[in-house]
Amino acid sequence: MWCMYMSDVAFESLTPAEWFRRNKEIAGFSSPSRAMYQTVRELIENALDATENHGILPSIKASIRYVDKDKDLYSIYVEDNGIGIPEEEIPNVFGQIFYSSKYKIKQHRGIFGLGAKMVVLYAQSTSGMPVRVTSSMKGSQYIYTYEISIDTVKNKPVIHSHVRVENKYGWHGTAVKVVLEGNWQYAKSRIEEYFTRTAMITPYAEIILIEPNNEVLRFNRITTIMPKPPVEGLPHPSSIDLESLKQLISRNSDIPLIDFLKENFDGIGDETVREFMKTVGIRASKHVKRLSESELRLLAEKMRQFNGWRRPRADWLSPIGEKILANGILHVLKPEAVFVTTRKPSSYSGHPFIVEAAIAWGGSIMPVDKPILYRYANKVPLLQDEGSDVIRHVIDEVDWSQYKVKFPAPLAVVVHVCSTKIPYASAGKEAIADVPEIEKEVRLAVREVARKLKVYLARKEKEQELLTKYAILRLYTDEVSSALSFVSGVDENVIKGKLEELIKRKLGLDIRAGPPAITSEVGNVAVA
Repeated sequence: MWCMYMSDVAFESLTPAEWFRRNKEIAGFSSPSRAMYQTVRELIENALDATENHGILPSIKASIRYVDKDKDLYSIYVEDNGIGIPEEEIPNVFGQIFYSSKYKIKQHRGIFGLGAKMVVLYAQSTSGMPVRVTSSMKGSQYIYTYEISIDTVKNKPVIHSHVRVENKYGWHGTAVKVVLEGNWQYAKSRIEEYFTRTAMITPYAEIILIEPNNEVLRFNRITTIMPKPPVEGLPHPSSIDLESLKQLISRNSDIPLIDFLKENFDGIGDETVREFMKTVGIRASKHVKRLSESELRLLAEKMRQFNGWRRPRADWLSPIGEKILANGILHVLKPEAVFVTTRKPSSYSGHPFIVEAAIAWGGSIMPVDKPILYRYANKVPLLQDEGSDVIRHVIDEVDWSQYKVKFPAPLAVVVHVCSTKIPYASAGKEAIADVPEIEKEVRLAVREVARKLKVYLARKEKEQELLTKYAILRLYTDEVSSALSFVSGVDENVIKGKLEELIKRKLGLDIRAGPPAITSEVGNVAVA
């Protein structure tokens, strides 16, 4: 029966470009407002990676302009001062799905290398206009501009124009302009929040956004200290699968298995590889390209099961750092105090990761019924799907009363996870999945900064008690000093000064000045 109806079935294949064009919702382009936000986010992330990953202090300019209000068409422009893109690579970078520099074991803001291409696909699907890309490499004599769209049938770039001009002023970087259908009314608050949260963890960046109504959102650079750039790493043996193993072998010369393992994987030394080879049952001297299919399957399985591997190295990760994070939070949230910690590296499934956490208290933070949460993954703000995020789950489980927090309270929590592979809960990259190892580190980091907050609040309580006692005792100084002056004949003001000095000394207050505010550091606390 199955064969009888085969002639009625039409089979076809889709290129990656056509598939993503039809399924743009998967990449976050589900509506005009969401598409505007996603476009800004993708272009800003690329701009930051092109600068800070190469030791350049970011200066990023963005603008959103009306093109046709009746048709809800907007132009979005983002310019950076990064290293630029090689001229011959621009068409493929913006015009071919799954062509990227992000398919390496390295900490990236992006994960799929798909963002810029999705922007192009959405733009040409809604406005019919190509993307305009202008770039110049650092030290290049020329500035080059392309207008590009994507041939979705062939998954190839279509070059509409290509111009090269002399680089008279030594500019370097990349500028991207797209015209697309959007909804500024609904996207405005989300885009502004994205810029604010980005500025909070990149206080070393200068970021400017010009909105359609010509309002300017500006974040000035407040420090020149930058995180160390991430570097490319090697795969950890416990994260390998059969197909990855085959690809590694195909890219290597025909060398002995023992040398292949030491040269292509993280944390495998002479002693470790000898112990591992005892569990495999394959000759260490056998050349890798002569391994049979069954031997490859066995090797991949044993690599995942072996418990003797060293923990994945994390020195190629790029955490924000306590000082930078504290500066950014103080500048944006303007709290009374901020407490920061960077946890030691950990790993899940062979992937290294680092968790950073901060608590901001008081100041400009309004009292709320539960902690305000700022989530970040590889320095990218996560604005949506908060309820699905492991960080939110951890924060909700904390008994804040143990840390002297009574709601409503002016409390904000910031958590950043950086890794060579962030386990996102969905393709939208807006929530981190419930991975036990990450959940544990987030919980430990939050508890650590919460304990620092508890010490700070306990000191504030103690100070308030002392100030209350001081105020009560001072109520009697006028009457007592007047009576003593009458009895002793000593000037009343002299006696009053001595009494106040005695009260301060007994209460442990600074006798050189009036009642002090808390200014001492408690752990990593910065007082605004």
